[in-house]
Amino acid sequence: QAWLVESGGGLVQVGGSLRLSCAASGLTVGFGAFTMAWFRQAPGKVREFVALIGGTEAYTEYAESVKGRFAISRNNAENTVYLQMNTLEPEDTAVYYCAARRGSTLKTSPPDVDYWGPGTQVTVSS
Repeated sequence: QAWLVESGGGLVQVGGSLRLSCAASGLTVGFGAFTMAWFRQAPGKVREFVALIGGTEAYTEYAESVKGRFAISRNNAENTVYLQMNTLEPEDTAVYYCAARRGSTLKTSPPDVDYWGPGTQVTVSS
């Protein structure tokens, strides 16, 4: 049974930065075989796509709302994906979820993933 565990969430002031991590365990194939993504869900809203990265890091994709502020990366040797979040805004407040899908694609709306993490809370105070 594979599972994902996020870490790095917390409370930060407007304009601050946070780095989220997501560690994968129990995968039956190599971590590089998975497209990894971050989603987020604010209270009363649907879960929305934030960023994704292909298995070899050659491909990344971002939601318009985070382009230029967030950066996704991965370390296949450590089975970990990261989300560096800069210039944070109150609108970024949400629970952030890590997701994995085996293969070279990952549908983002609606999300079509194989595994979800339990989420980590990010709160941006003004």
